[in-house]
Amino acid sequence: MRPHDLLCPTPKGLYCPPGDFYIDPVKPVERALVTHGHADHARPGNDKVLATPRTLAIMALRYGEEFCRERQPAAWGEALTINGVTVSFHPAGHVLGSAQIKVEKDGLSIVASGDYKRRADPTAEPFEPVACHVFITEATFALPVFRHPDSFEEIRKLIASVKQFPERAHMVGAYALGKAQRVIRMLRDEGYEAPIYIHGALKKLCDFYQSEGIDLGDLRPATLERGNKADFAGAIIVGPPSTFADRWARRFPDPVSCFASGWMRVRQRARQRGVELPLILSDHCDWDELTRTIDELRPQEVWVTHGREEALVRWCELEGIPARPLHLVGYEDESD
Repeated sequence: MRPHDLLCPTPKGLYCPPGDFYIDPVKPVERALVTHGHADHARPGNDKVLATPRTLAIMALRYGEEFCRERQPAAWGEALTINGVTVSFHPAGHVLGSAQIKVEKDGLSIVASGDYKRRADPTAEPFEPVACHVFITEATFALPVFRHPDSFEEIRKLIASVKQFPERAHMVGAYALGKAQRVIRMLRDEGYEAPIYIHGALKKLCDFYQSEGIDLGDLRPATLERGNKADFAGAIIVGPPSTFADRWARRFPDPVSCFASGWMRVRQRARQRGVELPLILSDHCDWDELTRTIDELRPQEVWVTHGREEALVRWCELEGIPARPLHLVGYEDESD
């Protein structure tokens, strides 16, 4: 069997013909294997969904309990058989419950990594290298210019700014699933014990993380119903980046605009968003981590998807590893 006979790109997503299933389909299908709960990978409307228990729970929170007709939880490392194809789920380190999916048949193995991260993250299961013949890697930050700084140093920058400007509120834009909880937990790990105020859009997911044993400390709603602007002086407020451009944001005193994203490495993006304090904090690998992962796995072939595909393909070729872009559509990276 050749690799593209086992997995191949289609308009609906990555498809396994012998198993008759899709991985992270972009359109409704009969059987979907889902790597993680971000909206560009986990969509409602599929008939059957196989994912980790945490990803299934996150999909139910985001889309309602009826997001699919039938759901099946996959335990870490458990080998499951679908129409003669063996599949297993392994931690990807991207967000809570995120998985790489290993697909095996007739001695051939392919790992679809989804989105993944190699850095330590107190809110996600650590990435697990999985041996395979073909490794499918994302390429969100696959350019040598993307080398992320120390994550906790970025959090210390935020804490230092709060101390420097005690009269101002610090508004941190962070994606609702994964990034927001990571920022909050890292603030706690750095000794920040004050209440952290959150936008209502984060409450369900933060409550879920807390229920899964990830302590986020004292979280309070960022509303003015029982107070006034002065109550938020010196406070940290976390919310989805989109909310900071609307009327909701104008209720806080002289806010310091912050944005937690790997894209804050690009100064022009920070300026375009009016970000005063960029926090370079990514839930994806940087260039060195991507190349280190491929070098560590040493697969026979690499397939590259959503991101800076050409640069990583070229690096693989220079390393003597056959590689090609998949050109999958429907996956976004702006939210990082």
